[in-house]
Formats: sequence, C-alpha cells, structure tokens
Amino acid sequence: MRVTKKAEERRNEILDAADELFGQKGFDGTTTKDILEKVGIARGTLYHHFKSKEDIMDALIERFNVRLLGAAQEIAADKSIPVVERIIRVVMALNINGGSSTEIMEHIHQPQNALMHQKIQKVIISEVPPILTEIIREGIEQGMFNTPFPYECMEMVVIYATAVFDGDMVAMTNEERFSRMLAFICNVERLLGAESGSLMDTLKMFGMGEGDNNE
Repeated sequence: MRVTKKAEERRNEILDAADELFGQKGFDGTTTKDILEKVGIARGTLYHHFKSKEDIMDALIERFNVRLLGAAQEIAADKSIPVVERIIRVVMALNINGGSSTEIMEHIHQPQNALMHQKIQKVIISEVPPILTEIIREGIEQGMFNTPFPYECMEMVVIYATAVFDGDMVAMTNEERFSRMLAFICNVERLLGAESGSLMDTLKMFGMGEGDNNE
C-alpha cells in the first residue's frame, strides 16, 4: 500500500535527511540523489518541495533561525537563571550547533551567498534585541543596571557583536579577539550603567580568561 504523507511532514523529512547528509558529507559532497535515496522518494517529489539543493540549504537556515530564536526566548523567560548569566546564555544560544552547522556557516559566508548572510543578520538584529531588552529591564529593577535606553543599548550590542565577532567580517588573532572582548564588555558596562567590572566574569562563560590573550 502506497503511503501518502502530508506536504509539511514530507518537507521536514527532506530537510532532516539533508541536514544529516550535509553534516556527514558536506554540502558539495551531497547530491540530490543522496537525499532522494535517504528519504525514499522520487525526484519529482523532491522538486515539488524544493527547486534545488541550494533551496534546501536556504530552508535549513530558515529552520535553524526559528529554532534558535525559540531557544533564546525560552532562556530569556527562565527567571530562575541570574540576569547576567541569562544574557550570556541567550547570546550563546544563537550559535548554530549540530547537524550541518559547519556546512551552513561555510555556505552563507561564500561571496555568492552574501544576500543570504545579510538576511540572517537582519533576523538577528531585528529579533534578538527585544529578547535581551526584557532581561535588561529586570536588571534595572534589581538595581544592576541604570539606563533609560535598554532596547537601544541591546541593539548597539547586537549590531557590533554580529559585525566584529563574525569571523568572515573581521579577521583577528586570538590576542586581538581577547582585546576586543575586554573593550566590548567594558563599554557594555558603561552603556548599561553597570558597576565597573561587574560583567567581566562573562569572559569565562565564553571560555576566555586572562591567560587566553596569547597566540
């Protein structure tokens, strides 16, 4: 008996298969035939949902964006986590992990995919500051921060972080990255009206310490 699946279910099956294959064989090393065989569908069925392998990659990126923003919102809403730790966890949740993550990042950083990269940055810049702003407001209520512009501060932070700490935008040595991280945290403290040095422990959450400023 032939099994007919709903369009959304079939689409997700194709994306799941491609996600796994891209992670195992790389984007260039994976063929549409590989995806067809893994899902067990005809070529016509694949092209009914996606025009090309590149179209599948675009859909995977969109799905990652939705999932990662959802994870960030979930963390932001967990008031059992201290304010500063929650801010860092939200930022760290935005890193793409698992499956075809490496392939996705390599794909969007290719010159011909500049528009795709721009779209992802636009999502981050528009969607992340409101999530972080709610946490900052809690910090203001608790007396940790003092700023009349919580949203604007987070917008500045996100724009700077996505531009400067994007390895494709600014090439840095470990020493230069460490120096920028110190300056970044110092200036975030000033933006938020936080006590000097109160956010420096965030370096540890990023796996950096005073001994990490060397090559």
